[in-house]
Amino acid sequence: MTAVDNSSRAVLITGGASGLGEATALYFSSQGHSVVVLDRDEQKCAVIGKRLADRGAVVCGSVLEDNDIEEAIEAAQGFGELRWVVACAGGGEAGGRLVGKGGAPHDMAIFQRTIDLNVTGSFNTLRLTASAMSTNLADPDGERGAAVLVTSGAGFEGQIGQIAYGSAKSALIGMTLIAARDLSSIGVRVNAIAPGVMDTTAWEQAPAEMKAALEATVPFPKRLGAPEEFAKLAEHLLSNRYMNGHVARLDGALRFAPK
Repeated sequence: MTAVDNSSRAVLITGGASGLGEATALYFSSQGHSVVVLDRDEQKCAVIGKRLADRGAVVCGSVLEDNDIEEAIEAAQGFGELRWVVACAGGGEAGGRLVGKGGAPHDMAIFQRTIDLNVTGSFNTLRLTASAMSTNLADPDGERGAAVLVTSGAGFEGQIGQIAYGSAKSALIGMTLIAARDLSSIGVRVNAIAPGVMDTTAWEQAPAEMKAALEATVPFPKRLGAPEEFAKLAEHLLSNRYMNGHVARLDGALRFAPK
């Protein structure tokens, strides 16, 4: 069997300088892909840039800025056709309940920032990268590219105090099938991953007993998910040409309780 040459296929990963995005960028690079990372953290961009070396490029910018995404697309096209996109950029901040103590309403600015970072940013990434991929040469199936959005288990079972984050991730779940149908006319597939609790560097500062208690809530296997497991699932969703419009849960059968 002849080995697949991945070097002419460029992969763009937003939020690729830390967490699941970083793990995905390094995994795809290890598989021979040319990887372009778009991330807004300058210090982390410098670190991932050194690790990717000449196998990739880093654009320090925001998914909310058209010019930054277009710069990342141009960088990817410098390696070959931009065929694959993983939209990892996202996150949230503590927003609390819809109505908090003393009847205080949820902070509107926090809600808007969370929606912008997760929903608006992913939509902006998808619309601009899909437009760029529409000019690619079609394969025998008519495919010109594929994208993976990143939602969360909180988009299915958001917990008390997660109204902003859960709503944003739920919107991405809803976006996935519509985008897949929309982009079918240009041969671009869209899938999504909904991670549960993943063992990223964010857990390094957490008490061991807190991590152990969370692991005990996962039905099987009783541990946090490995970032490379996320990266491999992204690879499968991108490479399996009959996967389209699907939201894949990666959570060991965990379902979040109300709190």
